[in-house]
Amino acid sequence: MADVVVVFDFDRTLIDDDSDNWVVTQMGLTHLFNQLRSTLPWNSLMDRMMKELHSQGKTVEDIANCLRQCPLDSHVAAAIKSAHSLGCDLKIVSDANQFYIETIMEHHGLLGCFSEIYTNPTYVDEQGRLRILPYHDSTLSHYGCNLCPSNLCKGFVLDHVCTSFGCGKRRFIYLGDGRGDFCPTLKLQDCDFVMPRKNYPLWDRICSNPMLIKAKVHEWSSAEELKKILLHLIGAISIKEDVDSTVSSQPNSSECRSQTMPVYS
Repeated sequence: MADVVVVFDFDRTLIDDDSDNWVVTQMGLTHLFNQLRSTLPWNSLMDRMMKELHSQGKTVEDIANCLRQCPLDSHVAAAIKSAHSLGCDLKIVSDANQFYIETIMEHHGLLGCFSEIYTNPTYVDEQGRLRILPYHDSTLSHYGCNLCPSNLCKGFVLDHVCTSFGCGKRRFIYLGDGRGDFCPTLKLQDCDFVMPRKNYPLWDRICSNPMLIKAKVHEWSSAEELKKILLHLIGAISIKEDVDSTVSSQPNSSECRSQTMPVYS
């Protein structure tokens, strides 16, 4: 199943919450967040929140402990482990950030299931403050996408993932919920699948623009549905690959007829 690539969004897909909002709420930053919300781009705003925590004497480990309390549904964990054990290539493409995603996934024993994580990078500076940077370097040329925030175009990332496989054929299953997940959905082909979370922005956009979507759409509402549908699709792809392999290894149709035609005296 190495030919199946499963790409997950993170916030409100792998976890039911938003990791940025989780830290803001749990660490008492709501008032300052609301004050600055309209004045800064999201990435800069979250970096500013880290500055505030550092000024309060909160450490990176304090932030990590907060993230470890963020719940992850057991059905999602089971889906990830099952897809990985079946040989699928799992990736995360998210507008959260590296530290948040890695901390939560590692805490739940799932980090090793993912071959790559594409998200806003982080580092700890010389003062011990967690810094959050944009995925796309703002000093470079603009990527020209009017569907995504300037800091991360998921469609650009998905193009990069596709190109990295070279000429080999891959089937993609993309799971997401947000507006930023619409751009990569448009990159999927008719042999691929998209799993939008029902009644969330991605689902709304797909419903409003069905003719733009080549991939087969399978909506989900709960973590249990996510697991059931994802594993069903992986199984269906596996069966089709087995059938195609069997057909391609058989003699052509005329040879089959000549071999099976009865001989009468």
